[in-house]
Amino acid sequence: MAIIKPFKGIRPPKELVEQVASRPYDVLNSEEAREEAKGNEKSLYHIIKPEIDFPAGTDEHDPKVYEKAAENFQMFQDKGWLMQDGKENYYVYAQTMNGKTQYGLVVGAYVPDYMNGVIKKHELTRRDKEEDRMKHVRVNNANIEPVFFAYPDNAELDAIVKKYTSQQPEYDFIAPGDGFGHSFWVIDKEEDITAITKAFKAMPALYIA
Repeated sequence: MAIIKPFKGIRPPKELVEQVASRPYDVLNSEEAREEAKGNEKSLYHIIKPEIDFPAGTDEHDPKVYEKAAENFQMFQDKGWLMQDGKENYYVYAQTMNGKTQYGLVVGAYVPDYMNGVIKKHELTRRDKEEDRMKHVRVNNANIEPVFFAYPDNAELDAIVKKYTSQQPEYDFIAPGDGFGHSFWVIDKEEDITAITKAFKAMPALYIA
């Protein structure tokens, strides 16, 4: 069975989401991130690619770079650019690209399931990339970016997602860099949270997409 749980998300206020939002850390290099974050102190790149706050050429794996990530993560919270929800929720995140929209649930996964095979790996990831993100998680005590999973068709989960996505989203914007649309809803009703947890518990496995 797959063990998942709701969590207290740490996310930007609605009015700041477009300034905070960034592309994933691994789709651009340090110089590209530095250029995209230029003039924007609220960019998430200051947390997920904190080497941009050091002179060009700084080793992104230097201990001081990880320390800077933690410092920036705390600073974003202190300044209210990121705020933690008061209760544990699930979330729905949608991406729209090339006229097609994909919807996904945002959940907390059980790390031992990755080790015991309940979460199926789709490839052999490079050890250096794994170690880099593990250090980043440890120093921040948070997983700043999601890992995408696929799960078997489930009518109950589809109904819950449809229920929330028929409502006004918490966030809804188009990223200027690539034109992709991003929408986000908060699943905060206890009966829906319980139903999601139960539905995943009945699944034999999840798959890293």
